[in-house]
Amino acid sequence: MTPEPPRDCPLCPRLVAYRAENARQNPDWFNGPAPSFGDADARLLVAGLAPGRTGANRTGRPFTGDHAGVLLYETLKATGFARGTYETRPDDSLELIDCMVSNAVRCAPPGNKPLPIEEATCRPFLTARIAALPRLKVIVTLGDVSRRNVLKTLGFPASAALPGHGVEARIGDYVLLNSYHCSRLNTNTGRLTPAMFREIFERARVLIEA
Repeated sequence: MTPEPPRDCPLCPRLVAYRAENARQNPDWFNGPAPSFGDADARLLVAGLAPGRTGANRTGRPFTGDHAGVLLYETLKATGFARGTYETRPDDSLELIDCMVSNAVRCAPPGNKPLPIEEATCRPFLTARIAALPRLKVIVTLGDVSRRNVLKTLGFPASAALPGHGVEARIGDYVLLNSYHCSRLNTNTGRLTPAMFREIFERARVLIEA
């Protein structure tokens, strides 16, 4: 299994149909499985759940083009995991340093909610992505569904690491570090503040240097 699905990946019929519908409505969008983005020698992996319809599904780069990406990439820059300028397009000058960003499900799902069968079907790509990062030490999971998917990807039950913002656990060869998702809902309600989010990546920096 390769770390990235093919552009025309046929494995999840519902997601394939949604891609096709988006392509009919917006033929100039990416409309495919969003590939991982970042440093091939990264010690830090940031794992989201799935691309947003008008975010990575439109631009072809994880967390690019939607609200969540602004906070994510500005925080990565502030903590030394990125440099350059983040814009809402994949051909900006943004570069990740010692960090890769990916998703548990690579295609945008209707309503931003993949089905469990779609999570399971796409999981081998995340397994291969993790295996292809030889120096990987820390995985930051964005949201509880991402946490559960990463645990299952690593061969552990969802109960192997507790949920909660800032909770960390040693899982096999890696440290999992949980964060609330950097979604507009969480930031607008104050459930996640920029300071809280930055603390996650400051902690990740400490862990990868340990």
